[in-house]
Amino acid sequence: MARIAPLAPPYEADVEQALRKWMPPGVAREPLTLFRLLQHHPELASRMRVLGAGLLAHGELPALDREIVIARVTARCGCRYEWGVHAAVFAAGVGLTPEQVEATVSGDSGHPAWSARHRALIAAVDELHDTATVSGDVWAALAEHYPVPQLLEFLVLAGWYRTIAYVANGVRLEEEPWAATYP
Repeated sequence: MARIAPLAPPYEADVEQALRKWMPPGVAREPLTLFRLLQHHPELASRMRVLGAGLLAHGELPALDREIVIARVTARCGCRYEWGVHAAVFAAGVGLTPEQVEATVSGDSGHPAWSARHRALIAAVDELHDTATVSGDVWAALAEHYPVPQLLEFLVLAGWYRTIAYVANGVRLEEEPWAATYP
């Protein structure tokens, strides 16, 4: 059970409006538990929504690469909640195979499911997770595949999803019932 209970319907009109901004247009599903949790602090939630939506919908990283970073960061953090949401909602749509989805949890950067570009991403996520920096060799490998704007976006994306993992894990957020099962 979560340490802080997410808001539950019926919502006041301003809360309903704020929650709908988090969800893509036309989605009939209840707003995510994470969003309903964050809405306890409306000002914080509104600031977080802008960055989160910007990274998902307006980023320069290829969608496949973005989802590899998100899956690896959340897997390394043991964040079953966010890993499961992204694995269920985005993985297939961006072209992640079941083997690759599994490898975000159990593999390393040398896993055969990864291309050279994706091996560089996994290695960089792992170094960031372990040391809060990226070594010269790993940075050079990333820079072979990504221009400067994408390198910067990668760093922000990885940090953002570590923040999300801290929130979800810190309050012991329960997994969405429809989320992918963590391997």
